[in-house]
Amino acid sequence: MSTTSTTSTTGAASASTAAGRADTSRPPGSSMLGQSSKTAVLLIACAAQFMVVLDVSIVNVALPEMRDSLHLSATGQQWIVNAYTLGFAGLLLLGGRLADLVGARRAFLSGLVLFTGASLAGGLATTGPLLIAARAIQGLGGAVLAPATLTLIMTTFTEPRERTRAMGAWSAVMAAGGAAGAVLGGVLTQYAGWRWVFFVNVPLGIVLLVAALARVTAAQAPGGGLHRLDLPGALTVTGGLTALTYAIIATESHGWTAPAVWLPAAVAVLLLAAFAAIEHRSAHPLVPLAVLRRRTLAVANASVLSLGAAMFAMWFLLSLYFQLVLHYSPVTAGLAFLPGCFSIIICAQVATRLIHRTGPRPLLIAGMTLSTAGFLWLSLLRPHGGYATGVVVPFMLCTLGMGLAMMPLTAAATAGARREEAGLASGLTNTSRQVGGALGLALLATIASHTTAAHGGASAAALTAGYDRAFLAAAVLTALAGVLALGLPGRQQTAA
Repeated sequence: MSTTSTTSTTGAASASTAAGRADTSRPPGSSMLGQSSKTAVLLIACAAQFMVVLDVSIVNVALPEMRDSLHLSATGQQWIVNAYTLGFAGLLLLGGRLADLVGARRAFLSGLVLFTGASLAGGLATTGPLLIAARAIQGLGGAVLAPATLTLIMTTFTEPRERTRAMGAWSAVMAAGGAAGAVLGGVLTQYAGWRWVFFVNVPLGIVLLVAALARVTAAQAPGGGLHRLDLPGALTVTGGLTALTYAIIATESHGWTAPAVWLPAAVAVLLLAAFAAIEHRSAHPLVPLAVLRRRTLAVANASVLSLGAAMFAMWFLLSLYFQLVLHYSPVTAGLAFLPGCFSIIICAQVATRLIHRTGPRPLLIAGMTLSTAGFLWLSLLRPHGGYATGVVVPFMLCTLGMGLAMMPLTAAATAGARREEAGLASGLTNTSRQVGGALGLALLATIASHTTAAHGGASAAALTAGYDRAFLAAAVLTALAGVLALGLPGRQQTAA
């Protein structure tokens, strides 16, 4: 990309305009797709993204039944979640680049088959190790599938307002998937059994596979195929991200200074440093370093990481508060998240309508202000409080802010990306979100557990004190995301 186009990267509108100018890199006939074909691609991409994000949270409510059914230890139960996170976060960047090199359609189909097959294996698992292995393969499939969904949207919708609307729908579905996972997980666990939190993906995956074969057109991969894959770069960044994610996960059961934490963290630093050196010399780098020097992309991904750290932990901590302090059943705990689902969807659509007038910066600042206020309010939870009087309003403030911020962040992070960089840009964004989520969950869960221990153990009052302190830390993270958003473009730059 030229210096002129790089410096003019200004947000969702300019991103779409830049994509429109880069007409020579589009697949033949992409601009001639009928509206019904484009709508079909959008529905397929959104449904697949929903399925991937759903599986991050759907198992949480079912974990006690999985533990009892498969006679899992506390560590084994923890790894049902961690195995998915490890595979997903470790391979997201490579998965995004594969969509560029082999084509979004091929990457989408490959990831979908792997994800659906692993879901079936997870539902049929008869031992803990088999279930954990299935979850790891699910994560690998998700790492290929998730970036491909956004790449499909970016290469199908090339007109500015069309792309903005499509990305708004994708962002709303992605954000709502985490909340819906808690609701659906509770219902399935209580009325159908824990295996159905995996089986539910199988019919959806088959339908999506048939639809994608029929409606998603194949196009020549602009990246030149797998022979241009930077294998040393792919191995070092995948190993580095996997080691980093493992170190973050290890903090849940070890202290931050324990060898189980700092050894993989040190390996991650060495591998990521080697990756940077390899990319500097490579003729066909996996991640061109010039891409990372773009201010809008760097700032947007830093904000994604900070927001992801707060929001991933929020679902987890509130789920524990509902079940351990308020003594909700799995279904009731799941239904308690419904207002958040609606808040995210509504505000994502509001952001889609406003971003061409405001640019991403005002929306992000407004969203993070709402979320920070919500987390500060949640830090005042009481052990004998009620849902209506103490939870629902601050919870909705958090999710309203999340819905308002997610689409502008995604748009800013992918702004100005050429078609051959679309998968890379989406992979970077998803990696920031997932690594931020893993880091935030480990950090805030540690804060909560240490505070609970300091207050004398597992009583309702001690547990609530831990959650309060963790929500206060989440408020700091969302405030940081708002401050970072000051570096993103505003309305006047977008209009230019």
